[in-house]
Amino acid sequence: MNKAELIDAMASGAGLTKADAKKALDAFIGATTKSLKKGDRVALVGFGSFSVSKREARKGRNPQSGKEITIPAKKVVKFKAGAELAKVVK
Repeated sequence: MNKAELIDAMASGAGLTKADAKKALDAFIGATTKSLKKGDRVALVGFGSFSVSKREARKGRNPQSGKEITIPAKKVVKFKAGAELAKVVK
């Protein structure tokens, strides 16, 4: 499902216009992004939670040359499915 299909599904499921559903989705994405950028966790009970974790610098290999390289540390976004979502997808 892409963003346009998600907007259609939200509009029909909530009885909204596509424009309102797009605004709601954009607001959710914006609020989630802002919260994660601050380092906060976003938890949606039953669905799952988004969090930021730090990945340490590590050694790796360039697959083309085989030369060893250093991969820099960075922050990554993680999603952990909630119990209800995990049970449905099972």
